[in-house]
Amino acid sequence: MRLGHSVEVVRAAEGALMARLPEGTLMQRAVAGLAAVCTQVLDGVYGARVVVLAGSGDNGGDALFAGARLARRGAGVTAVLLTPDRAHAGGLAALRAAGGRVVGVEDGPAVIARAALVLDGITGIGGKGGLRARAVPLAEAAHRSRAAVVAVDLPSGVDADTGEVHGAAVRADVTVTFGTHKPAHLIDPAAEFAGVTHFVDIGLGPELAGPVLEALQHADVAALLPRPAGESDKYRRGVIGVVAGSRRYPGAAVLAVSGALRGAAGGVRYVGPVGDAVLARHPETMVSSGSPHQAGRVQAWAVGPGLGDGADARAAVAEVLASDVPVLVDADGLRLMDPETVRGRTAPTLLTPHAGEAAALLGWAREDVEARRLTAVRTLAERLRVTVLLKGSTTLIADPDPDVPVRANPTGVSWLATAGSGDVLSGITGSLLAGSLPTRDAASCGAYLHGLAARVARGPLSALDVADAVPEAWRSVYV
Repeated sequence: MRLGHSVEVVRAAEGALMARLPEGTLMQRAVAGLAAVCTQVLDGVYGARVVVLAGSGDNGGDALFAGARLARRGAGVTAVLLTPDRAHAGGLAALRAAGGRVVGVEDGPAVIARAALVLDGITGIGGKGGLRARAVPLAEAAHRSRAAVVAVDLPSGVDADTGEVHGAAVRADVTVTFGTHKPAHLIDPAAEFAGVTHFVDIGLGPELAGPVLEALQHADVAALLPRPAGESDKYRRGVIGVVAGSRRYPGAAVLAVSGALRGAAGGVRYVGPVGDAVLARHPETMVSSGSPHQAGRVQAWAVGPGLGDGADARAAVAEVLASDVPVLVDADGLRLMDPETVRGRTAPTLLTPHAGEAAALLGWAREDVEARRLTAVRTLAERLRVTVLLKGSTTLIADPDPDVPVRANPTGVSWLATAGSGDVLSGITGSLLAGSLPTRDAASCGAYLHGLAARVARGPLSALDVADAVPEAWRSVYV
């Protein structure tokens, strides 16, 4: 599992560790890892042109020390000092001793244009509010150049704690982070600026307090996924009820059931007006055209995809929310549900909005949700007292308890931005709920498998391609 820690926690851990180590040890551990990554990025160090963008903080010092190491191996290293009178004294001395040269900000764009690698040490993890005006031309020149851009700990200009980007920021190809990940490495829009993240262990682990963010990996998901036991039957494995689709949107029902059948549940009950379409694709489905309470016992409900906005749809959502089993609400169900009913439920509830649906529930603009994803998912979960899976370029899962770390899904790919993909996700995740997983784990595993399935399907894909690839994705987490 990858963990993301706040700046406050990182600072405290660094302070505790530095108090027990000789002066400068922690920085040199970071510098060694940073220089090693830069060496891997460069196609040969000797003779390579490297530009170091150095601000006044420790990140600037890290960049200068790493530049000195590269210079000693034959690279031509030029440092652009944004605040020459406040540059890290030790790092600057080391760079000059190794043969590196120093230029002013005004000469930065010209030397960047000829570089093979640009090392971004403008600001550190405490930076707020985007780049200052003097740094913007340097970031723009790096983006225009053919150089590989390597960020020190974090791309300058992004917010470490939230993943937000306010104004101009450096766009890195590679980010080298020290000690732990920060939320910005795992959450868009900042994660897009970070590129590929390399983790360098500098010994902070034992000093770090609780994370604010988690990203599951294969082993974590494998440990959570339910497996049938020898005495299992379809009812012991759980039955998921799916309330989806309408005469106008029959495909939503088919897609939600397709996802549900690939999840952990032993059976799927479909409730709605398009049972014929569902049976034509999935004859193993138990179909009911009545109301949800007439369908038979289920261990969880998934409600909402393609329901439309008629009176029957609204009544079905209300009836499902009145049940005493876990409920997943998606798509049209999010518009039709009564927030007060949701807030008052005693059984577990999971909402799965995209940014537009979350914006409507929060009373925000969609752009604000996309720019402030971590804040949005936390706020919605706390306000409605439910678990929230916020879909998007970074899918986030928040518990209503603000002390529980938010989870960021690492498997999503842009090909999932296709019609019906969310319906499949609802089915998979609802099935995991019926299979006894708590809402946070069901949402995390559902999103993880959904993203893996898209990777298995590869390239341009349809929602049914994703559903069909779920079994292979499921098997892959055990490898």
